[in-house]
Amino acid sequence: MRLFIAINLPPVERGAIRTVTASARVAVGGGREVSWVTEQCLHLTMRFLGEQPEQSVPDLRIALEGVARRSPAMKLQIGGVGAFPNFRSPRVVWMGVAHEPRLELLHHDLETALAERGYETSGRAFRPHITLGRVRRELSRDSTNALAAAARAVHYRSTVEARSVELMTSELLSSGPRYTMVASAPLGSG
Repeated sequence: MRLFIAINLPPVERGAIRTVTASARVAVGGGREVSWVTEQCLHLTMRFLGEQPEQSVPDLRIALEGVARRSPAMKLQIGGVGAFPNFRSPRVVWMGVAHEPRLELLHHDLETALAERGYETSGRAFRPHITLGRVRRELSRDSTNALAAAARAVHYRSTVEARSVELMTSELLSSGPRYTMVASAPLGSG
């Protein structure tokens, strides 16, 4: 199973994000060069676990529930469109999630709980974001300029309440990935 841990966004928020970022999708002309994330797949990844045996799910569920119980529900500020590493050479186009100490602590606690269960730590700095698209092949200078201009024109800001964290599976299909919730743990339940 290909697994990841996420904070899923409410359907209304996913729809709004998809609407306000339409100009970025248009800027690079369709979807040949950039694989855009579908509305139902927009989420905040807390930790990508990759391929894991199905029998790891019960232990991951216990870890997730333990961490979530100690972490309060929180409000996340969402807005601003950017790219990793930058718009001169974009690989991932994203919508930002503002720095929130409780979110940072939740991520740290997840990393600790996973490390205690033998999972390798990610080794990357946690940069919370909502992936909007992944660049499949290098964009022309005109496309990168158009994408950067479209991103600057997005003035969307929203507040989302994170009330749970989920263990998700990702199936890679020819039509795009399909995400399925395996387990959900409410934040601050203990």
